[in-house]
Amino acid sequence: MAKLMLRGVRKRFEEQERDAVCEMDLEVVDGELLVLVGPSGCGKTTTLRIIAGLEDVTEGEVWIGGRMVNGVAPKDRDVAVVFQNYALYPHMKVFDNMAFGLRMRGAPRDEVRRRVEAAARLLGIAELLGRRPAQLSGGQRQRVAMGRAIVRQPQLFLFDEPLSNLDAKLRTQMRTEIKRLHHNLGATTVYVTHDQVEAMTLASRIVVMNAGRIEQIGAPVELYSHPATRFVAGFIGSPAMNLVPCLLRTNGAGLAVEIEGGALLPVPSSLELAYRPHAGRRLIFGLRPEHLAEQPPGLKADAALSIEVEVLEPQGIETMAIGRVGGTELCARLPGTSSARRGARLSLSADMMHMHLIDPETDLVIHSARSGP
Repeated sequence: MAKLMLRGVRKRFEEQERDAVCEMDLEVVDGELLVLVGPSGCGKTTTLRIIAGLEDVTEGEVWIGGRMVNGVAPKDRDVAVVFQNYALYPHMKVFDNMAFGLRMRGAPRDEVRRRVEAAARLLGIAELLGRRPAQLSGGQRQRVAMGRAIVRQPQLFLFDEPLSNLDAKLRTQMRTEIKRLHHNLGATTVYVTHDQVEAMTLASRIVVMNAGRIEQIGAPVELYSHPATRFVAGFIGSPAMNLVPCLLRTNGAGLAVEIEGGALLPVPSSLELAYRPHAGRRLIFGLRPEHLAEQPPGLKADAALSIEVEVLEPQGIETMAIGRVGGTELCARLPGTSSARRGARLSLSADMMHMHLIDPETDLVIHSARSGP
């Protein structure tokens, strides 16, 4: 396996007015599974194609295993790519699809068979080696595509949204398979997806991209608990963090967040030192849905607000209740046994120890309240 480094990598296509990738500096350590995540058009697939050698850089350097590979052909970079559409040869049997790259490199016949059969056993497709792609399910085809990459024993594995063509249940199963495969092989891997749940599930570290730039890099729990920007706060997490316009004001001797609709939410005393310099400013108040709890009748919470429930999304163990605070949509993650009803008022208590405040002028998070999830 190998270390990957991008140094000042920039890519602009002739027909575009802005860079597809903007001066990216990135290091992927040996054996890491790094996930590039972001919305469509953010530059993540272009970055992957640059690493693979399928796109030339406009500026910057790409290093794989201590070797600068600018100008090196894809076949000579010692990387293996698993594509979204599987890219299997329909006229070849599974064995031949997996063996094709080795045969093109002149590997001995016995070694080809040994590697293909070992990869097939690892992926649980040994009984499929005599079939053709048309006889396989989507999940089986994706396993074959992964097997074709594994047999090459490359320095670097690249995955380009490999699960996006699968149904929801199969995506979940294949996420488990990919994570197990990474643990077994210890392979340096860069994985591209637009699905932040997929990113959170798989990654050692996540790179969140937006408009060609890196917004934040970190472990999944770090990005979830300590987003650095408004974009990351709203992108990471499902459902997304609630982001509500507010006024940070003095409230007696302390501070309080006044949100649209008039609710006044006291800031915990342990957080006042960090927030006091911003008193009197209009900011963005952030709180995740799980930090809003249904308030029992007759009990008054220190930090309380209410919504009229517009949508209920029962999901078995939990229910999402969606309403509005002022003109902003707000989501609360409630127990599946919640008595909330559509069209009724719902009183909620806010766990302010998990609050975030965002500067609307810079879109930077001012302070992340706690280190835990």
